[in-house]
Amino acid sequence: QVQLVESGGGLVQAGGSLRLSCAASGTIFSINAMYWYRQAPGKQRELVASITSGGSTNYAESVKGRFIISRDNAKNTMYLQMNSLKPEDTAVYYCNADVLVVAGILVNAWGQGTQVTVSS
Repeated sequence: QVQLVESGGGLVQAGGSLRLSCAASGTIFSINAMYWYRQAPGKQRELVASITSGGSTNYAESVKGRFIISRDNAKNTMYLQMNSLKPEDTAVYYCNADVLVVAGILVNAWGQGTQVTVSS
């Protein structure tokens, strides 16, 4: 069993910053790639950023230059530093991870989501 718990969401004015965290716990041998997704009301869930176990990153065009994804492998934790926030960044943000469990099986896990609201 693997659990992902996000934290750090909230209400911020446009131009402000927030830092999201995603902590993984449970039966974990190692974590491969980790991802941040978001879903705005009435829209499909979209991939925001990803990071490999080695630290290679990718970003959606809409957040490039504003968001920074990082991870601390020792703590099984991933972060998303969000700067220069815009109202269109308002969404529920979810973390997702490919986790290698002790039995040698790779599972994909989701967090419960954290709300980010950016006011204009």
